[in-house]
Amino acid sequence: MDAAYLSALAALAGSTIGGLTSLTASWLTHHVQFSAQERSASRNLRVELYKSFIEEASSRYADAYVHNTADVSNLVNLYALVSRMRVLSSPAVVASADQVVRTIIETYLAPNKTFRDVAEVVDKDSLNPLREFSDACREELRGADPL
Repeated sequence: MDAAYLSALAALAGSTIGGLTSLTASWLTHHVQFSAQERSASRNLRVELYKSFIEEASSRYADAYVHNTADVSNLVNLYALVSRMRVLSSPAVVASADQVVRTIIETYLAPNKTFRDVAEVVDKDSLNPLREFSDACREELRGADPL
C-alpha cells in the first residue's frame, strides 16, 4: 500500500472517530438535560399535589371538629387527590394520605368538639394528623424518583 493512501486513510479514520465522539457527547448532554427537566417537572407536580392535599385536608379536619356530617363532595375531592398520589407518589406517601382521610372521617363520626376540648388536645400530637404525611412527603422529595 502506498504511503499517501495510508496517510489519507488515517486522516479519514481520525476524522470519523472525532465526529462520532462529538456526536456521542452532544447526545449524552441532551439526554442528561432532558432527564433533569423531567425529574424537576415531576417533583414540581408532586409539590403542588401535596400542597392541594394539605390545604383540603386541613379544611376538612377543622370542619370535622365542629360538624357531625360531612359534605360528601368534599371527601370525594380528598379521595381524588389521594388517587392522583397513587400514580405519582411513593407507597409511604399514599399510606400516610389514606390515614389522614381515615382520621378525618373518624373525626366527623365523633362528637363535636368545643374550644375547650381542642385546647386540651393541643399538647398532644393528635390535633395534627398531617404530620406523618408531611414527613413522608419531605423524605420523598429529598430522595430519588418515588417509583
